[in-house]
Amino acid sequence: MGSAHHPRRGSMAYYPRKRAKSVVPRIRSWPEIEDGPRLQGFAGYKAGMTHVFTVDWRKKTTTAGQEIWTPVTVIEVPPMKVAAVRFYIRDEYGLKTCGEVWAENLDEELKRRLNMPKKGYGKVPEEYDEVRVIAYTQPKLVSGVPKKAPDIMEIRVGGGTVEQRKDYALGLLGKEIKFSDFKTPGKFVDVIGITKGKGFQGHIKRFGVKLLDHKNSKHRRMIGTLGPWHPDWVRYTVPQAGQMGFHQRTEYNKRIVKYVDFGEDNKLQMEITPKGGFPHYGEVRNPYVLIHGSVPGTAKRLVRFRDPVRQVLEDVDDIEVTYVSTESKQGV
Repeated sequence: MGSAHHPRRGSMAYYPRKRAKSVVPRIRSWPEIEDGPRLQGFAGYKAGMTHVFTVDWRKKTTTAGQEIWTPVTVIEVPPMKVAAVRFYIRDEYGLKTCGEVWAENLDEELKRRLNMPKKGYGKVPEEYDEVRVIAYTQPKLVSGVPKKAPDIMEIRVGGGTVEQRKDYALGLLGKEIKFSDFKTPGKFVDVIGITKGKGFQGHIKRFGVKLLDHKNSKHRRMIGTLGPWHPDWVRYTVPQAGQMGFHQRTEYNKRIVKYVDFGEDNKLQMEITPKGGFPHYGEVRNPYVLIHGSVPGTAKRLVRFRDPVRQVLEDVDDIEVTYVSTESKQGV
């Protein structure tokens, strides 16, 4: 008989387990798309969760065409603004910045984040391989987020030719962009966020290792061994106590259940705020999106969207929502 074996506790794919550098998630790769040119990302603020009843859009399920209960995350997506267009050129080391153009009508709140460039600073380079926009959020519009300083991020412009991307991006310069410029209901997105911070935690909670036998001397919530005699140091693969949470994580293939914008009378088409408001957030007063399932982070946390990089299921044209729960979430 062979020796007993079990998978290691705690994935090594999430090392080092330290705090994220910024509350604004970094997107390191973007997929190629066929439609466009258009924006390949957006951002919003997480309000909380609720549930809805939808007509099951999946054709091969036993409940196809029937009403089903669906958990959703409510993310407030007020319009973003484009501050600049940045151009990259590709060499043997990867992408390299080769030029950028800044808008002339920048918001005063940007001074809270960066030294303001001259109005209309920069020019379009002669050669470039990639076009991206530097966009920023408007938290001053969101009642649940107590700050005015915008969150700045880079969003890729994809689809079409490089020349078409340039014209599209320059056309957005200094203007507001909406979530509908990025995606429509029924489509998939990747959701990137910074998880809830849990501080310094022990071996058991941080890695899920087993409790030691009750006969163990003095302690049970500790690691059984720090490793072999040789090499004679403690290797980084050994589960130990330390920082848990506030890590950047990506949820792949989350479907957009509903996107709600302002109607002709400048009022939201569907009320979503539960009785008493979302816990630790309050009211939703801007356009919002309902994402199927949960997403990383706590209330008020910035959440970024991206075109899916490994989509396996098909998009649908639309999802029929028949009921939205606005029952109180206080004490949940």
